[in-house]
Amino acid sequence: MTKPLKQHLIDPEICIRCYTCEMTCALGAIEHDDNNVVVDASKCNFCMDCIPVCPTGSIDEWRVVTDPYSVEDQFGWDELPDQQEIGETEADTGLEAIDETMAALLAEAHKGAGGKAKAPASASKPTINMYNLGKPAQATVQGNYRLTDETSDSDVRHIILNFANLPFPVLEGQSIGIIPPGTDADGKPHLPRLYSVSSPRDGERANFNNLSLTVKREDRGVCSNYICDLKQGDTVQVTGPFGATFLLPSDPDAHLLMICTGTGSAPFRGFTMRRQRENPSLTGSLTLAFGARRQGELPYFGPLKKVPESFMKKLFAFSRREDGPKQYVQDKLREEAAQVATLLQDPGGYIYICGLKAMEQGVEEALSDIARSVGLDWTSLRDTMREDGRYHVETY
Repeated sequence: MTKPLKQHLIDPEICIRCYTCEMTCALGAIEHDDNNVVVDASKCNFCMDCIPVCPTGSIDEWRVVTDPYSVEDQFGWDELPDQQEIGETEADTGLEAIDETMAALLAEAHKGAGGKAKAPASASKPTINMYNLGKPAQATVQGNYRLTDETSDSDVRHIILNFANLPFPVLEGQSIGIIPPGTDADGKPHLPRLYSVSSPRDGERANFNNLSLTVKREDRGVCSNYICDLKQGDTVQVTGPFGATFLLPSDPDAHLLMICTGTGSAPFRGFTMRRQRENPSLTGSLTLAFGARRQGELPYFGPLKKVPESFMKKLFAFSRREDGPKQYVQDKLREEAAQVATLLQDPGGYIYICGLKAMEQGVEEALSDIARSVGLDWTSLRDTMREDGRYHVETY
């Protein structure tokens, strides 16, 4: 009689192929081919080191199985298999041998996704992994513009890529991979680095087959320096698009609270431009809480100021300003507690969080306090919103 066991898997639909989990795993239990990133059941010891570094939660997937899925099986997946039907009696499987954790996991697997992020019900269906390591797309650099002040030590760039006649369907909130040339210290080709698309689905320029990225130059960042140094006419190798949950609802009545720092603003620029092109007369449907050290380091500050306040409410938080106290995005949320509380109670309210991982705790605490002030339990509410496709986090 085979004893059921727990297997760690990665959801290929949600995974954005950033390879952070593979680089984090000290056991070498995570590997990739041209198509997928997978977990080798024979090597994984459930240390959980890979869980907190995943920006999408795609790696937090588990199944109870009698025979583990092989690496080769997983390389061929476009989506996760359903939980196997495992008998509930001793005669069927010896289920009594599973410890309490395993039994709870099996029960959760039968219930469904539980705490996993879901796309908004009204969101368009995304194209996933159309171009991969074995078959990347080629794009031409159409523009490279500095967004931050020349005097700032933060160099953030707006990069426009043109795909000419090559199909590259992408939605707001998705990411693409850029493959830097050359090899790493081990002589292996560099893996792609992931960047959120900052333009709407019909292009940086409407109805042109192009898109934009918002990229910050990082010290010793192989790919960020490569991208920030690109010149008009250069060609780049691109994978993707990736991402199946951090998407814009198509419902014009949806009210979005978008919370970001730095280049985490990229997807929200795409969201805003899509709404402007699709429904320019909308009012009161977007709120943006945007944090940076100083005004001159806030990407797109000039264009954002031109967006009418009636179309999108803007809450800017500067943590290194000289003419006032330090403020962070969670401080702005507390200042607007009444409006945030109204959104939390609205079945058409959506929350999106994107940026540095360090922002998460402060934002969570602020949302918890605001929910409590109107008699709501934030943990339960957050789980309900996530299940409804109305709560999304991508931090790094």
